[in-house]
Amino acid sequence: MVHRKIVGYATEHKAALIFAAGIATAVVGKKILESDVVKEATTNAVAGVMTVKKDAEDKVEEIRQDAEALACEEECEEEKVEIEVEEVEEKEEKKTSKKSKKSRK
Repeated sequence: MVHRKIVGYATEHKAALIFAAGIATAVVGKKILESDVVKEATTNAVAGVMTVKKDAEDKVEEIRQDAEALACEEECEEEKVEIEVEEVEEKEEKKTSKKSKKSRK
């Protein structure tokens, strides 16, 4: 008989029961979120994420520095090749100018 009254009340006032269940869920959720265990777990999770972020930033910086070093090496190598080409061209010009001077004499 009591069971029928409860079921009858529940079927008549569904919206009120859903509202009460929402309030109960909010209260329980608040207690869970305020617990020391959850606070410690979230703190550790955030600390872990921050550590991963720092490590990733360090790796990106290391890769950037390596890329800059490679770019500088390539530029220096290109300049070195250009200088060598210029030196060879100057030697050839000197040889051709000496030959033309000899041929003029």
